[in-house]
Amino acid sequence: MRILVSNDDGYTAAGIEALYEALQGLGELTVIAPETNCSGASNSLTLNRPLSLRQASNGFYFVNGTPSDCVHVALTGLLDFRPDLIVSGINNGANMGDDTLYSGTVAAAMEGHLFGIPAIAFSLIERGWKNLDSAARVARDLVQRCQKQPLAANTLLNVNIPCLPYEALTGMQVTRLGKRHPSEPVVKSQTPYGEPVYWIGRVGGVSDSEQGTDFGAIESGAVSITPLRADLTNHDQLAGLRDWVQ
Repeated sequence: MRILVSNDDGYTAAGIEALYEALQGLGELTVIAPETNCSGASNSLTLNRPLSLRQASNGFYFVNGTPSDCVHVALTGLLDFRPDLIVSGINNGANMGDDTLYSGTVAAAMEGHLFGIPAIAFSLIERGWKNLDSAARVARDLVQRCQKQPLAANTLLNVNIPCLPYEALTGMQVTRLGKRHPSEPVVKSQTPYGEPVYWIGRVGGVSDSEQGTDFGAIESGAVSITPLRADLTNHDQLAGLRDWVQ
């Protein structure tokens, strides 16, 4: 397999190093990741300036842009081959429910998905890298499964992994996205010159963690695997909206 590896925490993050090490021996690995942390970048592309591509001493490529930039550059200019699989992560924190829309980790995988390449985003649900080795083993397990049973080209998986030792995990569950309450208010502050500034508030609490959701799986100690798609069309409203515009 030819595997493209990316993330949103930056090319020096512990998560991408652990993912790279975990996938050793499973195929030809190429790493291209952001130069700096791009958490929350979503699917943004940098269009107002050129991007620079450099290579670190460990062989990782890094771009002074977003996660989507990294995968886009790899697929349209850097690589002379088409990867069989794209993996992103391991993220320092969860990407579940509504947060998935903002996630740079998911965005890197989504960019590959838009090019018709199967992709998986991996996230460790608690920050701080505790039990990162366990998350890396889960990632290896799933990529090995891809070798034995290749994913369809239109597959995009969002994988969230409990912060538990590998032996304590209760299995894997295929899930849908749960829901959060609205985010908490912004935190208002000011610069030393008295100008107002605002920090984005904390994410809201979980409002839907029913059985079958990603939040529910994590609460039970299981790995959550959620299939995603790029089509944002609300198909249920098409007929009614056609009537509305007539």
